[in-house]
Amino acid sequence: MTSLPEKLAETFRSAGVKSAYGEPVQIDGVTLVPVALTYYGFGGGDAGEGGAGSGGGGGGVSLPIGAYVKSGGTARFEPNVIALLAVGVPFLLVAGRALARVIRALKK
Repeated sequence: MTSLPEKLAETFRSAGVKSAYGEPVQIDGVTLVPVALTYYGFGGGDAGEGGAGSGGGGGGVSLPIGAYVKSGGTARFEPNVIALLAVGVPFLLVAGRALARVIRALKK
């Protein structure tokens, strides 16, 4: 019987570069290599004193950020604008609110 860490290691052995860069695709003489931002997280638990319950969990996220496009001997990165906006807008909102609070605090 294999342990949980061994099962997780086997499952996520291919995580990393293979999950961030997709297989190259040929379309009309142009090569596309999809690119994604990927990350994973795991947690665990223990019985502790008195044998109370334990738990654990994990998960991952993959966000398509663009593709490398190779045509005519040159390669360039084409961003996925929708995905970048989905990440950028909330970040700018939080940063703007934090900056407004700092300015208010400095005025007092």
